[in-house]
Amino acid sequence: MMTRLIAALGILALALGLAGTASAQSSSRIYDPSSKTWISFDPEKVERDATARGRVTPERFRRTLVPFRTSEPPGTIIIDTDRKYLFYVLPDFQAIRYGVGVGREGFGWSGEVEVGRKAEWPTWTPPAEMIERDPDSAKYAGGMPGGPDNPLGARALYLYKDGRDSLYRVHGTNEPWSIGHSVSSGCIRMNNEDVIDLYSRTEPGTKVIVLKQGAALYDPTS
Repeated sequence: MMTRLIAALGILALALGLAGTASAQSSSRIYDPSSKTWISFDPEKVERDATARGRVTPERFRRTLVPFRTSEPPGTIIIDTDRKYLFYVLPDFQAIRYGVGVGREGFGWSGEVEVGRKAEWPTWTPPAEMIERDPDSAKYAGGMPGGPDNPLGARALYLYKDGRDSLYRVHGTNEPWSIGHSVSSGCIRMNNEDVIDLYSRTEPGTKVIVLKQGAALYDPTS
């Protein structure tokens, strides 16, 4: 059982960065798209954290309506990676706040992008570099069909910068306990029910702001 779980966590870790997957052989590594190499990943730590949290999303990371003052117009998405929150801006200084999983140490990023396209139960296709380093992923070279086992979850928002795919995504997950964790290579993951809700509110062209580290907007203890 533990072996199967660790292997699954390896797949989970890859899915967060390039929405990837991996075999048990690569379960202790995570793919870094910048250096195009595999780096160390500690699935046992994720396992310990998940067990300690009861394998459910903590109350503070569950979807809720909150007061939210910003000069950005309604419809903007603002992601606070420090506090693990995604805000969907509403009129009258309010926002829907969702809990998210974000990039692990060394894989955080910030900037302004936009939703380039959207997909329901999206297909995942590993990049050529990943296949080269993990031959087992070659079985998905033609694309892993969308579905409950797909690491992209129920929905995906593909983030573009200057008209080009940034390779980052906002996507779903079947592992609710991972919300609030920093385990990815930069993608933003949400509970499936939350990403479905966000998906229904957004269109291509939606502005997405990822805050710099230390620029947290909301204190989860308040």
